Amino acid sequence: MHNVVVRKSSAMFPKNYENWYGGVRMIDEKDLKILEILRENARTPLTDIAEQLGVSESMIRKRVKSLENEGVIKRYTVVVDPAKLGYNSVSFVGLDVEPTHFLDVAIKMTEFPEVKFVATSTGDHMIMTEIWLEDGRALGSFIAEKIGRLEGVHRVCPAVIMEKLKDTCG
Repeated sequence: MHNVVVRKSSAMFPKNYENWYGGVRMIDEKDLKILEILRENARTPLTDIAEQLGVSESMIRKRVKSLENEGVIKRYTVVVDPAKLGYNSVSFVGLDVEPTHFLDVAIKMTEFPEVKFVATSTGDHMIMTEIWLEDGRALGSFIAEKIGRLEGVHRVCPAVIMEKLKDTCG
């Protein structure tokens, strides 16, 4: 995998410049625009992207493939509305654990299907999670019966999401 550097302007480079400098791929304005379009709708046809940017479809295909190979584009996914799937309680839950159980607890949290996101962090909590459940009662049960029983967990801090105002991927 190559290092990636964002370059805001390509004006100083000739049109045939390969976007490579010393093994570091430069992300230019076209790449950023491609990413913006795909973040909005990952199913946008490459021909539509090419038309919006005024370039050929083959150029877009090449750039997208390059962004995928370099790990800039990690995956294509679907964003769903949890409430429409019956999950009326979406919560960010911070966990504090004994240092000797830190990674074991984080890994165990990834195994619960109700848990949609797990990250280790600095700050108020050592582990941050996003949990989708049917309602507040189910959240209470999940905390008591599943999280609370994990060895090393000494504090669980749920924050129920009241209303999501912005939700973008990547």
